[in-house]
Amino acid sequence: MIDALERQTIRGVTADLAVYLQGPRDGTPVIMTHSILSSSSMWDEQAALLAEKGFRVIRFDTPGHGNSAVPAATFTMDELAADTVAVLEALGIRSAHYVGLSLGGMSGFGLGVLHAGSVLSLVLCDARADAPPEVALPWNDRIALAEQHGSCAPLADPTIARWFGESFLKKHPDIAERFRSIARNTSVQGFVCNALAIQSLDYLGDVGNIGVPTTLIVGSNDGVLPDAMRDIQARITASTLEVIPDAGHLPNIDQPEAFNAALMRHFEGLAV
Repeated sequence: MIDALERQTIRGVTADLAVYLQGPRDGTPVIMTHSILSSSSMWDEQAALLAEKGFRVIRFDTPGHGNSAVPAATFTMDELAADTVAVLEALGIRSAHYVGLSLGGMSGFGLGVLHAGSVLSLVLCDARADAPPEVALPWNDRIALAEQHGSCAPLADPTIARWFGESFLKKHPDIAERFRSIARNTSVQGFVCNALAIQSLDYLGDVGNIGVPTTLIVGSNDGVLPDAMRDIQARITASTLEVIPDAGHLPNIDQPEAFNAALMRHFEGLAV
């Protein structure tokens, strides 16, 4: 029997973090993190799937997102990666499988590079491992817009359009409104701190040191990310790449069946 969703508040490196647990208490732990301007709820379907398969699923809201506290100061991607370790340590978990998408994938590279002992395996989705100028600079305009308006509302529509594409959004207005609402309600300070962390992203030269089984997943329509993740896959010896057809930046949402199949292939290939 799967335990009901539990919520705890755990002190992380960056802020007090809202943490959600489900699945058998004695199940192998899987920890999941999400994209900027979203929340742990983006993993609802996949968390339920893993819990049904007997895993102990742990999700937490990134600082300043969802129900986590607004951070008091800026932080780096290294510190975001350390948040994951802090959550595991607070729960008395030595190591866990890790699933992260976009911002969560970026900090997942840091987790694999800097905290290898805390990781059983990695599933990193739609994420870069570096932030060259063409990636870092657009965040300056987004930060300025949020600060100027005192709200993330002006970022919601363009962000959701980039993630899903207009065709998908017209066919799925409920999903569009759900993610717009989450983006609009993200704290400005939370957004700014995480955007600055993205600008500090610099793991590409070290990803070859990741030694745990790693699956990289990316939507085929997600701009330059398929090529970027092919390059990363070539650098990580124990890795595979799954490209989800006709999917954008959140393939777990716009192509859940294909994404879930790729996710389960990862776990079925492990001795868990």
